Amino acid sequence: MILHPPAGSVKTRRRIGRGQGSGNGCTSGRGNKGQKSRSGYSEKIGFEGGQMPLSRRIPKIGFNNKKFSKEYQIVNIGEINNKYDEGEVVDYKSLSRKRLVTKKTPYVKLLAKGEITKKLNIVVSKASKKAIELVEKAGGKVEIKL
Repeated sequence: MILHPPAGSVKTRRRIGRGQGSGNGCTSGRGNKGQKSRSGYSEKIGFEGGQMPLSRRIPKIGFNNKKFSKEYQIVNIGEINNKYDEGEVVDYKSLSRKRLVTKKTPYVKLLAKGEITKKLNIVVSKASKKAIELVEKAGGKVEIKL
């Protein structure tokens, strides 16, 4: 059994510049003379025929400081409680070993979702007030290191 595409789904390619009889001979559908008829021509994106392009006519506003922003990976205290034993130190290296953080940015933020029952020493870049409160209530300690 030979597989064929459904009828009408595949169009035949236009063969350009193969004589007058083909209907696309002579100038190959490019018209007569000018820049557009030459080989190697490609119009730049946003080109408006020499008129000042829209992207340059509209005033630029705003400020973007993304280059210097820090992307924080979020870890909840409930996840830490399940993966760690009593008295362990929780830092970026141990979090990545236990696959609680996956990205290469070393910035980690601790949030208060879940419960914590174990006494842990947690070293993170940022932590919410409630998360710090819950960890300290369980007997642990949160150290913030950038």
